[in-house]
Amino acid sequence: MKAHSAIAIGVLVLAAAAAGAIWYPGKEHGHAPVAHPVDTVPDSPGPDVLRFPPGAPQLAYLKSEVAEVHPEPLTDALPGRIAYDEDLTARVSAPIAGRVTRIVVDLGGAVAKGAPLAYLEAPDYSQATADRNRDELELKRARQAFDRAKLLYDGGVMPRKEFEGAEIGLREAEVELARARRRLEALGQGGGEADGLFVLRAPVSGVITERSINPGTQVGPDSSNPLFVISDPRHLRVVVDVPEQQIGALAKGQMAGVEVDAYPGRTFQAEVVHVGDVLDASTRRIQVRARVDNEDRLLKPEMYARVVPLASAEPHRVRIPNASLVTAGVKNYVFVERTPGEFVHRLVTLSAQGRDYTFLKGGVAPGERVVTSGALLLQSELQGR
Repeated sequence: MKAHSAIAIGVLVLAAAAAGAIWYPGKEHGHAPVAHPVDTVPDSPGPDVLRFPPGAPQLAYLKSEVAEVHPEPLTDALPGRIAYDEDLTARVSAPIAGRVTRIVVDLGGAVAKGAPLAYLEAPDYSQATADRNRDELELKRARQAFDRAKLLYDGGVMPRKEFEGAEIGLREAEVELARARRRLEALGQGGGEADGLFVLRAPVSGVITERSINPGTQVGPDSSNPLFVISDPRHLRVVVDVPEQQIGALAKGQMAGVEVDAYPGRTFQAEVVHVGDVLDASTRRIQVRARVDNEDRLLKPEMYARVVPLASAEPHRVRIPNASLVTAGVKNYVFVERTPGEFVHRLVTLSAQGRDYTFLKGGVAPGERVVTSGALLLQSELQGR
């Protein structure tokens, strides 16, 4: 019995040792120590301060940006649209009826003033060209007749009356040729032919921004749409219909910020160049035009825009995204990232608030980092401490 007891005790000892090896692995077995989870509860160094340890999951949902100063808006954003600069734009129509035989420019192509755009087969132009050629021959004949008459008159052979008749014939031929040439010039042809075809030429230098014809199209001076639109897309206008109550916020030379849906968060600078003198009686609005530079050609004519008149002088104020604001009753707060992982809950004073941004009178200094994404998360952490 004692032998059996000793054997049973040995088995129990070995089993205990094996269990210990499983539950408490040593370095000699090559097992790594168990990792402890990161503490996700922020520290509380102050009543308005949150501090997260490195690696805290909350940090992945937070984003901050440096607060910058911008000119303060004078009014809320006004609806407008992007338009051509009419001082640099030409809408080309056919001054004569005809059929398009060839087009020599493409959309987006640059053209110089006087460059050919298209060739037209136009009966009226052919007639005008024939009249000019005929009048040139008539002038040559009349000049030869006048030279002979003058020689005879100076020699006493021709009567004065016949000499004066030759002189009148020469003047009439000059007048007729000048009339034929002016007609061609009015059609846009300063002389010369292109295989008997009418050449439609560019009246200004620029870029072909629109084209409404194809080879074979019948065109004429009564066409409702221009055949080509030539403009400089680097310089555009912003057209704004300003309500009567806000006319005082805009004047010639006033700066304005222009925003379009295609480029969220980007503001284009514009300068007011014209303020209308007459109020529209039906809409109670006045038209204002502003010049906007478009060197990178991001803006396109007929885009809808939001135009914000800006203060031309101080003060410039700190601007933050609306998503940075946390409202509690009648007060507004933001979270400022003082150091990486440390956020301060701070009261701010609003100056003006628009669709996307808010301008502050105080509470945030230029250069400080403001939380722009995750402010509500921080607010809940602060309230749940």
